Amino acid sequence: MNTAATHASTPAQSATEPLEPLRVTLVVGSNRHGRFGPVVADWLLDRLRDRDDLVAEVVDVADIDLPTSFEPTPEATAALSGVTPKLARADAFVVLTPEYNHSFPAGLKNLVDWHFGEWRAKPVALVSYGGLAGGLRAVEHLRQVFAELHAVTIRDTVSFHNAGASFGDAGTLRDPSGPEAAAKVMLDQLVWWGRALREARAKRPYGG
Repeated sequence: MNTAATHASTPAQSATEPLEPLRVTLVVGSNRHGRFGPVVADWLLDRLRDRDDLVAEVVDVADIDLPTSFEPTPEATAALSGVTPKLARADAFVVLTPEYNHSFPAGLKNLVDWHFGEWRAKPVALVSYGGLAGGLRAVEHLRQVFAELHAVTIRDTVSFHNAGASFGDAGTLRDPSGPEAAAKVMLDQLVWWGRALREARAKRPYGG
């Protein structure tokens, strides 16, 4: 038996197919009048679309009229019909939040609470903006919420301190080097977790 020939063919046999891009849903978490969120969201979408390992779509809390009663009224069902599928088919999430009174907005919590299985066993990257704290207290509260929903929050975040002063009138960052570097680290981690958990869910449904 020619073992050399057998071993020589192994690398070619172990070659893998190109990995399918991850489907990521960007959740814009503010619905406050005069909100700054769309400026940061547009910047985030550019970062997501620059990558060939991610395919992005958006859920904007401001576009959704969900009651806080959790009653499945016809109005709630209609609102969910445009939102739930985007969450369900996502492999991963990026959640963008401001900080209101040391936490994240009620509208974002309401959207999160209307869903459960859509979040389970999927990774969530967190991006925040605000004043001196940069929204980081809202991020830490969201980590607790998503842990309860069996989601995995990404360790590294992107935060914008004094966000209004960080962007120019055209919506571009005055100094993009720091945020872009932080976004790359965060999204690299999101892709790793997204692929790992997608493969795990395909092999064995999550039963937590």
